[in-house]
Amino acid sequence: MNEHALQLIEEMEEVHQNPVAAWMEHLRSRRAAGKLGREYGEAMVRELLVALSEVPEFPLARWLWNADRPHLPLYCFLRPKAEPVFRVQKIVSAPFVVMVRVEYGSSEKSQTVREKFTFTRDQVGRLRMSARERVK
Repeated sequence: MNEHALQLIEEMEEVHQNPVAAWMEHLRSRRAAGKLGREYGEAMVRELLVALSEVPEFPLARWLWNADRPHLPLYCFLRPKAEPVFRVQKIVSAPFVVMVRVEYGSSEKSQTVREKFTFTRDQVGRLRMSARERVK
């Protein structure tokens, strides 16, 4: 919890130093979250974010672990331009298999990591990662 609190304090200091850039990032995040919610449904997006947080060695898991909490707006978990960047590019959903393509890491396009995750539903209906691959 201390680590999360320190990260939040650091981000609040950045917002205080440059409120215009923070407001623009906020608008970008809200727009991206609205688009994802309309296209795939907010429940599906939240379920995928939680599944991503459970992926071993996924660097942004510490930001996504509480995405299933409905009182937290979906846009809080997306970071279109501010580092560390996190964008959901595409979701393909079938009854028992869900594929998601994400970008994360640096704000420079050439250094951004692009990965495709494939999740399958277990006996209880929870998403579990079955495949992970880097995409160019």
